Order: sequence, then structure tokens, then C-alpha cells
Amino acid sequence: MTLTMPLTFQQIISCRQLHDLLFSPLHLTGDSAKSLSNIILLDASIPPVGNMRSPEKQWPDFTLPYAKRFDLNKNFSDLSNPLPHTMPSAEHFQQQARALGVMTDSQIVVYDDQGLFSAARAWYMFRAMGHENVAVLDGGLPAWLASGYRVSSATSSVTSRGNFIATFCKEYFYSSQNIEHNLNSQEYLIVDARAKERFEGKVAEPREGIRSGHIPSSVNLPFSDLSHDGCLLAKNILKEKFNAINNENKPMVMSCGSGVTACVLALTAEMCGFKHVKVYDGSWSEWGAGDYFPVVVTQ
Repeated sequence: MTLTMPLTFQQIISCRQLHDLLFSPLHLTGDSAKSLSNIILLDASIPPVGNMRSPEKQWPDFTLPYAKRFDLNKNFSDLSNPLPHTMPSAEHFQQQARALGVMTDSQIVVYDDQGLFSAARAWYMFRAMGHENVAVLDGGLPAWLASGYRVSSATSSVTSRGNFIATFCKEYFYSSQNIEHNLNSQEYLIVDARAKERFEGKVAEPREGIRSGHIPSSVNLPFSDLSHDGCLLAKNILKEKFNAINNENKPMVMSCGSGVTACVLALTAEMCGFKHVKVYDGSWSEWGAGDYFPVVVTQ
């Protein structure tokens, strides 16, 4: 199913907005109503981490209509890297995106089965690969279900190959070497999206062999504090939360456990108008491994 329209979404789209685009095309006029949609729906769910609950309704039994599977763990990560969820090469990403039917002019909508968790990672990856028209479904599959909208189950239907072109922009990411340099320069504010207890080092990390604690001089803004029931808080409240940790308006580097929920911070920071935001791709899975990098534990 395809809609070609001048209206685009580059950050967030509500369930109502998406439903209207998919199933209520008659309200569109002019160029917006000339053809069916170029919308690509992608389920970017991953298994829950730590004490997160596994949703009762998930892929493949419950999906948005026409959705395809954006498999972050298998197809959209660098499997040659021992760290989880790291960015694959542009060539690999392009190949996998084309297999999902993604075109250069596609309006991509990504969602997950937690509400707001891994979908933001898919959003950030497409943005880093040069695709602007990609948005996260606010509230994800749970909000769609709660709205009473139509769902389906995954099918094995043949997908027409897309013509997506990946152009990787390295400025979207920060490395461990960058973090080490920043320990002295303090140019960027490192913001950690993990839960407070993990940030402070008061609980064990869910991944074996990873130390507890946080990067020196980093601050904590748990990704879960930015939403309620999986739906983002109002923009003015989001701004207040960022201003509370970054009153100097520094450029920010977002970190988390494995580069996934750091992208929730990146998404919301962009929504609030912050510039020069990056994601530490290795995140705590890299920094907390071994004894090489310095770690702070809150007393």
C-alpha cells in the first residue's frame, strides 16, 4: 500500500495521524489525494532487557497492517562486532532496507511493542544513513491497540525490492576514544538513559561481565522518565527535563546499555530543539566491560 503526499513526518507521528493516513485518504485534497501511499511500516521491537516485561501481544501474531520486520538483533546490527546493536556498514544497511521495500522517497514509520523503546534506535539509524522522512509511532503497538485500531499478523508475502540509498554520516555517533578525550575537554555533556539504579551502580548490569556504575562526569536522564504508558510527555515537560540536567546548553552525547534507549534521548532532544546531539554507539556495553575505562559508582 503506498500514499505519496507532501506531508512528511520526521520525528513523531500519533496513532490517529497514522490511522488517518492509512485508512482515511478521503480527507486529503489536491496532491495529497492523487495516489496511494509510500508509507513503510516497520516493527522494530526487540526482546525486553532486565526487568522489562515481555508484552502479551507482539510480532508475529500482532502487527500493524502492512508492517514489515526491522530485525535489529539479526539484520540491522554489525554481527561481526562483539558489542550488541552496533551500526552495520552502509552497504549492509542499504541491502537490508531495500529487502524491506524501502525507497528513497519512502515515509517510514517505526514502532515497537513496548510503546517507546527500540523504535527510536531504528529512527536514529535511518537518520544516520541519510533518510529524513522517518518517524516513531508515539505509544507504539500498545497505543495502537488501545485505540481500537485494526491489527493483523505477519505474513510471508513477497516484498518488492526498494531503491534506498544509504549515506552514512559519522557525525551522528561518538566513540569510546571521543569519550576519553571528552573526560578532559568537557565539551559534550554525556547523558545516560539507563535507570537510576544502574547509573548509580547500585544494581548489577543485565549483561554478564559488565561493571556497574557510569562514565565520569555523565548525568542521568532515564529514558522511561520521558514517557507515560509508552507515549511521550508534552514537549514543554521534555524541555524542562533536559534543561534540568543541561542548564549550560552544552552539546550532548547520549549513552545507555547498548545504544538503543540512548536514541530515545536523541529523538526527544531533537524534538525540543537541541542541536549537536550524538549517540555513543558502544555505550555501557563497551565502557563497562573490562577494567580499561574509568567508572564512577555513586556512594
